[in-house]
Amino acid sequence: MTGTPVRILVCDDHAVVRAGLLALLHSAPDIEVVGEAGSGEEALALARRTAPDVVLMDLQLGAGIDGVETTRRLRATTPAPHVLVLTTYDTDADVTRAVEAGATGYLLKAERAEDLFTAIHAAAQGRPALSPPVAGRVMSRLRNPRPALTPRERDILAQLAQGLPNHAIARALYISEATVKTHLRRIYDKLGVDTRAGAVAVAKEQRLLP
Repeated sequence: MTGTPVRILVCDDHAVVRAGLLALLHSAPDIEVVGEAGSGEEALALARRTAPDVVLMDLQLGAGIDGVETTRRLRATTPAPHVLVLTTYDTDADVTRAVEAGATGYLLKAERAEDLFTAIHAAAQGRPALSPPVAGRVMSRLRNPRPALTPRERDILAQLAQGLPNHAIARALYISEATVKTHLRRIYDKLGVDTRAGAVAVAKEQRLLP
């Protein structure tokens, strides 16, 4: 590809992973690495100094702000770089949070080098780039959206996460056990589960708990 190289900043808290990515990116003549960061705070500071076109962003960054919050802050700057998430996590909750924060693309670390290069150039132009598994999950959710939980259902789910039995939940929320059971059935249907443990697991994955 000819023209001005895409200026890219790499943010990943694992030094070995960063080194591998940098070696890979340096092999592409149409990509220029302008910096590397090991934390969200460092990425924000470097972005202000280097003005990258694209920030390659991991989601889990150890201590400090995570990749989603870093993405949100990067997109709020001027000029705002595009953010291409590169992670091992592909849960619905992670994808949703990243996209809502302003990420242009979402790639898994298992992708081939050629696909990463293609996604970087797409992101630089503001075009979405998704790994096939992620794209499949997004399309599935769009085709079959789950109903949102009501405030009362969220209250019950929070009590459920504390391991409380139905009678204790009823006492805590000043409702009858029969009402708790009715809400639980609706929660199970909405989350696509059939057990209390399953409901709590999905709630944590989708960050539905306070």
